Amino acid sequence: MNCLTPPELGAGGRFGRDSNLIHKRINRSTVIKTKKQFGQHWLRSEKALAKIVTSAQLQPTDRVLEIGPGTGILTRPLIDGSAAVVAVEVDRTLCELLAKKLGKVEKFLLLQGDFLSMDLDDMLKDLPNFANPKKVVANIPYNITGPILEKLLGTISNPNPNPFESIVLLVQKEVALRLCANANNSNYGALSIRVQYLADCEFLFDVPAKSFQPPPKVDSAVIRIKPRPTPTPAQDPQYFERLLRMGFSSRRKMLRNNLKSTISSEELSQLLEDLGQTGQARAEQLNIAQWTALSDRVKAYVKDHPQENLPPEPEDLAVDLD
Repeated sequence: MNCLTPPELGAGGRFGRDSNLIHKRINRSTVIKTKKQFGQHWLRSEKALAKIVTSAQLQPTDRVLEIGPGTGILTRPLIDGSAAVVAVEVDRTLCELLAKKLGKVEKFLLLQGDFLSMDLDDMLKDLPNFANPKKVVANIPYNITGPILEKLLGTISNPNPNPFESIVLLVQKEVALRLCANANNSNYGALSIRVQYLADCEFLFDVPAKSFQPPPKVDSAVIRIKPRPTPTPAQDPQYFERLLRMGFSSRRKMLRNNLKSTISSEELSQLLEDLGQTGQARAEQLNIAQWTALSDRVKAYVKDHPQENLPPEPEDLAVDLD
């Protein structure tokens, strides 16, 4: 079913054709089959649902973005606890089914389409009751966790200029542990640094596979991400991203081996010692402040030694989740 574009959307969100905006309802009795291509797993645990809503710390004035509302099990409590909810669903069948449940709710808006390719700000600019949502609450598909995180947060060199206040996500547990890990932890890596450079990340609670229908092959967890300015910004964020990729290219090797094409082992050992590490340090032993300081100092060294090579270009967050 097609529906109204933003300029055509009248009071109450009436339906129309030849567009990609929906304002609809769903029937709880409908049996909905999951689609593997969308990574769908329906959360069925009322306990987990209640904890997710509590973790969102919603206020009556909040506007909320939900990515992938699915059957709408999380959507209703989000609506009840906030001023407005904007939900984005790629599955057209689910959008049509959601029409039977929430279409008469004035403070609910459903956008049918791919969140990753959607210009949300542009779509909502003429809808003042829904524009500029500041909180995100979502059970996101595991296979696109990286790209979703990048769209929500931005990157080290290009952070989101309009950051959210908080982002509560249900994700694969392994990824949750990596996102929230600190230095000297086996889960700590380039992904941890890229996210924590831009935000505080908190592991909240486990959600076992049996909480879903059908159950996924892995357990899940809920995390809360709160974007904020980095306390120790790199002088050259693009260079930092590139050096980070190189430093974590082989976790078992020492940094002086991973970075040897950029800086001599002797010089790097001295820089590491100046940062309170040893010359034998590995990438996962440096915290974010030490990594940014190392990036600044390596770049300064390379500037004075132009014969050295630059680090390779970084890949996006999705690579870290493979």
